[in-house]
Amino acid sequence: MGFYSSLQKYNFLADRPIFETKNNFRHNLNFALYLCKSKVSQMFQRKIELLAPAKDLETGIAAINHGADAVYIGGTRFGARQAASNTLNNIEQLVQHAHLFGVKVYVTTNTLLFDNELVEAEKLANDLWSIGVDALIVQDMAFAEMNLKIPLHASTQTNNIDVEKIRFFEKTRFERVVLGRELSLKQVEKIHATTAIELEYFVHGALCVGQSGQCYMSLVLGGRSANRGACAQPCRLAWSLYDTNENLLVANKHLLSLKDLNHSNFLEQLLDAGVSSLKIEGRLKDSAYVKNTTAYYRAKLDAIFKRRNDFIRASYGTNNPTFEPNPEKTFARGFSNYFLFGKQQQIDNPHTPKAMGERLGAVTEIRSNAFSIQTEKTIHNGDGLCFFDKEMLLKGMNVSGVNGNRITPNKLENLFVGAEIYRNYDHEWHKKIEKSKGERKIAIDLVLSATLTGYTLEATTEQAVSECAFINIEKIKANNPEKAHESIRKKALQWGDTPFRVIHFSTNFDTDYLVPASVIGSLKQQLVAKLTKVILQTAIATRKTNKIKRENYPYTEKTLDFKGNVTNRKAREFYQNHGVTAIENGLELEIPKRDITVMTTKFCVRFAHGLCPKQTGQKAEPLLIRNGKNTFQLQFDCGNCQMNIKQIVKT
Repeated sequence: MGFYSSLQKYNFLADRPIFETKNNFRHNLNFALYLCKSKVSQMFQRKIELLAPAKDLETGIAAINHGADAVYIGGTRFGARQAASNTLNNIEQLVQHAHLFGVKVYVTTNTLLFDNELVEAEKLANDLWSIGVDALIVQDMAFAEMNLKIPLHASTQTNNIDVEKIRFFEKTRFERVVLGRELSLKQVEKIHATTAIELEYFVHGALCVGQSGQCYMSLVLGGRSANRGACAQPCRLAWSLYDTNENLLVANKHLLSLKDLNHSNFLEQLLDAGVSSLKIEGRLKDSAYVKNTTAYYRAKLDAIFKRRNDFIRASYGTNNPTFEPNPEKTFARGFSNYFLFGKQQQIDNPHTPKAMGERLGAVTEIRSNAFSIQTEKTIHNGDGLCFFDKEMLLKGMNVSGVNGNRITPNKLENLFVGAEIYRNYDHEWHKKIEKSKGERKIAIDLVLSATLTGYTLEATTEQAVSECAFINIEKIKANNPEKAHESIRKKALQWGDTPFRVIHFSTNFDTDYLVPASVIGSLKQQLVAKLTKVILQTAIATRKTNKIKRENYPYTEKTLDFKGNVTNRKAREFYQNHGVTAIENGLELEIPKRDITVMTTKFCVRFAHGLCPKQTGQKAEPLLIRNGKNTFQLQFDCGNCQMNIKQIVKT
């Protein structure tokens, strides 16, 4: 049960503060009962975390203020996004802001390491722990061999798609695994039923077509390794499809470019399946995207928590966005639920890898320099629109004039009657989201009491943290009690840009006093400092610590080829300590002179284009994809319903 609904249960007003002048015994008893019952109920509730991305300090704060329970951010080095690194000072500022609300901060150190980077990586991990970071998200098993206090999460880059590997991470006491995006709901349920490790699962954002950690296309094409954070995204390029006799099947389409993920309508099913952390992709996305998607999923989850007492959010405080969240309003390539319910059509968009936005309607007329559109949505000057022309190429235009449903754009090139118009930039909506600060607030109960020598102001937060401020001053009896009470109430409820918001306020006086505003202001200032200090100290003191076990629990395989992604001595030692007897170097160290699989994917080009053997009755012969001089062979593993992309070495 949420904090505000609990207050309502105990006859408190959750929508506005209450002011009492005398005899607040009943209130104090009720509030104490609420805190006690809340703590007991939490013992039987599963904490659910909404995990949002942070490109930098600004977007991290935006994510927290718009409802995130945790954020993940790149460190100074070794994150899987080279363009999203951050200083220790900025990360520490983010930690301070996050911990006020019980929000966790995870740092991505999920690239593969080389031997000459091991010392620096270990120092970075320890430095991050010292500034308050809650966990590292890692791919390289070298971190599991280091002397670290900070907990480790197994990144999706470790290719967490089977029960045995996830059980291995549990037995070696990783704190959490980030599941592969391609896992179905039934597979997630099976993993949860057979392991006790925390499960994190992507619910929104861009999709890598390859299984995480198993894509080397960028590396072999141009030396830019995805596992080193430098992916050039060749999967988003246009490719042509041929059969092995060089017959052209599909010309110049984005054959490997997927729509974006959106599981917002299936969150409750994921929670029931055992997921505890719901992750939004986007460490390169801007603040508007982060605010929008975080606020959107926050509202979705809160609606579930209102109905379900077996779940509870993992952090504190409420946020108040000043815009209507809508995932189509920020970067989106169209949406799918990928393989959540098994294989399905139209999870790709072969026509463009770019953002299309929200569908507005179809063009009904083109005349002179304007067109008419059938839509129920309001279009504004400054909006960005796009459409597919008759060659299925994406074209863009900006709105320079609006008269009802008649739109004057800056250009009309290739537009035709019947064209579907999309809006990929809503000018008025973006103005609102840019101004939104979220204003996350922690609910507090406040009691102003008279003492023999002055006044005390006591606050109890929704986390059950209590602090008291004191002031010694001569008390003045009120000549006009009603006016004095109103003055006290008004000042006591004004907490400005502090992290706190008063839900219940009462006084405990033996007579009516006139309390100067300056006195109440001084007491509040003391309280803010005290509450902030104890909340932050508690957050640091209660962090989980690294529980990596050194015993030789066997790994799932005895031999590792290059797909094991071993690029340093500590990772090699880790696998050897767990029973692996033969280990090939990762491709970042050495590309073998043989045909190799550069990508493994559950997405199937044959299925997407109506060429699946189950659809045609024909054998799944290999196909070729070509972009300029670059050619790869597509091989189809129909038994496992997956596709392998192979680099063919010519001898």
